[in-house]
Amino acid sequence: MRHTLLIIDDEPAQVQALEGFLKKKGFEIEKANSGLAGIKIIEKQAVDLVVTDFKMPDIDGLEVLKRIKSINPEIDVIVMTAFGSIESVTEAMHHGAVDYLSKPIDLDQLELVIEKALIHKQLVSENRMMREQLTEKFRFEQIISVSEVMEEAINVAGRAAPSKSTVLITGESGTGKELIAKAIHYASPRNDKPFLAVNCAALAENLLESELFGHEKGAFTGADRLRKGRFELADKGTLFIDEVGEIPMATQVKLLRVLQEQTFERVGGVEPIQVNVRIIAATNRNLEDMIESNRFREDLFYRLNVVRINIPPLRKRKADIPMLVDYFLKKVSGENQKSVSGISREAMDQLMKYDFPGNVRELENIIEQAVVLSRSEMVVSNDLPITVRAAQQGGQKQDDLQEGTFLERVEAFEKQLIDEALEEAHGIQTKAARILGITERHLRYKLKKYGMK
Repeated sequence: MRHTLLIIDDEPAQVQALEGFLKKKGFEIEKANSGLAGIKIIEKQAVDLVVTDFKMPDIDGLEVLKRIKSINPEIDVIVMTAFGSIESVTEAMHHGAVDYLSKPIDLDQLELVIEKALIHKQLVSENRMMREQLTEKFRFEQIISVSEVMEEAINVAGRAAPSKSTVLITGESGTGKELIAKAIHYASPRNDKPFLAVNCAALAENLLESELFGHEKGAFTGADRLRKGRFELADKGTLFIDEVGEIPMATQVKLLRVLQEQTFERVGGVEPIQVNVRIIAATNRNLEDMIESNRFREDLFYRLNVVRINIPPLRKRKADIPMLVDYFLKKVSGENQKSVSGISREAMDQLMKYDFPGNVRELENIIEQAVVLSRSEMVVSNDLPITVRAAQQGGQKQDDLQEGTFLERVEAFEKQLIDEALEEAHGIQTKAARILGITERHLRYKLKKYGMK
């Protein structure tokens, strides 16, 4: 595979010399005469390695390095410096630079440094595969992660696991809060006892109380027999209360009592029931804000918030995306009897640049769709949903989507999606409509509305 190198330097003679040398060595070369120009190239296309000057007129090499790592942590960066002190080089290495070179550049040394960086990249990839295969050794139960922010959350979970303390897990939907809760349970002394979960957002108020605490026969219409609640069933084990911010105020009082005294009564009952249950709660809401607006009890919050674990969104832990992609590829391929075993560099680059509003759950769905639709043993860019590919468009298309009124931006985005679907379908409207998830009649209406051919 021909590797793509980006050279960022404001000295034309330096760029020309490096470009000529590296092309002879078989590399594809991109070049930029400033840090910001280099960042734009990174945003628009796949690059394997960046060689950047440290001192430039707009932004320095350290800032270039930080921005590249925020866009795609998989891209390796080599820093060149004629002016940098030991401190600046050390700081660059601290922020993720794989190596540095002093000017004037020794081309033989440059080749060695690049070769070392590419070998490092390959070793990281192979290590990722080994981590995927040796799950018991490299993962905290079913959690796949190498990113620092996620490892910090897992570390807190691991330290909390052996205790009896209540845990509050916060984070956006789809980040894997239940996985963390299960990991805590199965790493705890209660791992041979029940782990039960209840989703508070999925149940009406009267049903939620019965689900948590159970009910006596005749407690309400339809209660034709005694029913144990989740607290009783989870005795000596763990109860995971998901979306705890959705619990009505009246039920919050009963939950607070269980946390304080480990006792409760079934709905319609008067006999106190003693339980020994560890509570792990989760929410995607800001409970502090809910307390301010009198929608969540402050005393309950402090009872739940003994150990707090915040799960970062996928856009804040992009270093985990390649491992997650590898895992989902194997999982989905096996489930669907497909022989898809890899992903192209361009497709991976697009995934790395996508924000994933639905987090890990959305990534899994994207990979499932890509595997199902793939016509080869490798997922390519066209196998990804059009929304992922559209999000990567740079230049004028993105500018168009940022200008005008809200409705004008919506129309611009809609036209962009239609354009891409027609291009992918080679102008066949039936196929383009299928890609967009609309009827052909609806597509013809949109084409006419926007004056598109």
